[in-house]
Amino acid sequence: MSVEEMAKPAVRAVPGWAILALACVGQGLVVLDVSIVNVALPAIRGDLGFDPAGLQWVVNAYALTFAGLLLLGGRAADHYGRKRVYLTGLGLFAAASLAGGLATSPGMLIAARAVQGVGAAVLSPATLTILTTEFREDQARTKAVATWSATAAGAGAIGSVLGGVLTEYLSWRWVLLVNVPVGLLVLAAAARMLTESTGHPGRRLDVTGAVLVTGGLASIVFGTVQTHEHGWGSAQALVPIAAGVLAVAAFVLVEARVAAEPLMPLRILRSRAVSGGNALMLLVGAAFFAMWYFLSLYMQNVLHYSAVQAGLGFLPHTVCIIIGARSAPLLMRRIGSRYVLILGALLGAAGFLWQAQLSATSSYAAGILGPAVVMCLGSGLIFTPIAATATGAVERSDAGLVSGLINTARQVGGSLGLAALATVATAPADPVIGFRHAFLAAAVLVLLVAVLAPFATARR
Repeated sequence: MSVEEMAKPAVRAVPGWAILALACVGQGLVVLDVSIVNVALPAIRGDLGFDPAGLQWVVNAYALTFAGLLLLGGRAADHYGRKRVYLTGLGLFAAASLAGGLATSPGMLIAARAVQGVGAAVLSPATLTILTTEFREDQARTKAVATWSATAAGAGAIGSVLGGVLTEYLSWRWVLLVNVPVGLLVLAAAARMLTESTGHPGRRLDVTGAVLVTGGLASIVFGTVQTHEHGWGSAQALVPIAAGVLAVAAFVLVEARVAAEPLMPLRILRSRAVSGGNALMLLVGAAFFAMWYFLSLYMQNVLHYSAVQAGLGFLPHTVCIIIGARSAPLLMRRIGSRYVLILGALLGAAGFLWQAQLSATSSYAAGILGPAVVMCLGSGLIFTPIAATATGAVERSDAGLVSGLINTARQVGGSLGLAALATVATAPADPVIGFRHAFLAAAVLVLLVAVLAPFATARR
C-alpha cells in the first residue's frame, strides 16, 4: 500500500438497509404526526376550547406550512446536501413538537403545529432525495420507494393506536411530546450514519417564491373554511380565496421571469410524468387526507368509541395501505404503472362509495372494516406508481425538487380537500348525513384519477 493510500481516511461503509431505514423513519415521523393528532382531536377541543371551525386548523396549520414549503425543502436538499437538510428538518420538527405539547391556548397550539409543518417540509423531501440518489437502478429505486410508502402507512397505523392510548391513559399532549425523545434518537443515528451529498452551497434559495406560494395556499384554504359559516358567495370567503389565487399567480410570474434561481423551474412541468403525476396526487390527497379526519370524528362522536377503540379501528386501513404499497412494484412490472394506477383509483372510488353508506347504527364490520379494505388497498396501489414515475423522469440534480413537488401536491390537495369537504360535511344538520356527502365527494375525486391516469402517465 502506498503512502498516499495510507494517508487517506478510512471510508465507513453504511449498508443500504440502514440508509433506507433512516429515510423511512424520517418520513414515518412526518406521517405519524397527522394520524396521531387526528385521534386526539376531540380531547384537544374539550381541553383548549376550540370551536368546530377552528379545530380543523390543528390539522391544517401543519398541513399548509408543510405543503407550502416542501418545494423550498426539496430545493434545500439539492443545494445544501441531504444530510444537513435532514438533520435541520428533524431538529426543528422535534423542537416544535415540544412547544405544541406544552401549549396552553388554541393559538399557541396552532402556531406550534405550523412550525412543525416547516420542519416536516424540510425533512420529508430530504428522505425521498436520499432514496433516489442512493438507489440508482430503476428496480432498486422502485422497491425503496415502495418500502418508504409502506413505512409511512405503517406510521399511520402506529399513530392511530398510539394516539388513542396516549390520549386515554396520559393526555393528548403526549401525542406531540412523544416526538421529542424519538427525534433525538434518530438525530444521533443520522448524524453518525448519513454521508453528505455534494450539493451546491453557493446557490440561493428562492424565499420570495416560497412566501408567495405558502401565503397563497393558506389564504385559499382560509377562505374555503369561511364558507362553513358565511357561504361561498360571501366576502369573508371570496376575498381571501381571490387573494390566494393572486399570490399563486404572482408565484408563477416570479418563477418564470424574476427569480434568478427559481424555487420551481417551470421547465420541470414540461415532463408529463411530473406535471400529470402532481395533478393526480392533488386529487388523491384531497380524498384520502380528509378520510382520516372524518372517520375519527364519526367513530368517537357518532359511534361513541373511546380514543383507544378509534385508534384500533384504523388498523385495517393502514394494513391495507401497506399491502397495496408492497404489491405495487410487482404489479407495475407485470402490467405497467398506468394500469396499476387505474386499478388503485377504481378500488379507492368503490371504497369511498361503500363508506358513504354509513349510518348512526352501522356495525364496525359493515360501516368501517369493509370500506377500509377496498379504499385503502386502492390508496396503497396509487402512490407508488405516481412517485416512481415522476422521480424517474428527471435528472438526479432535480430529484429533491420533484420529491418536494410530489409531496406538495399531496399536502395541498389534503388541505384544500379537508377544508372543502368539511364544508360539505357540516352543511346538513345531521352529522351522519354530512359524513355521507363528504365520502361521496371523495369518491368522485378518486374516480377522476382513474379517468385522467392515461393522459398523465404517458411515456416519457
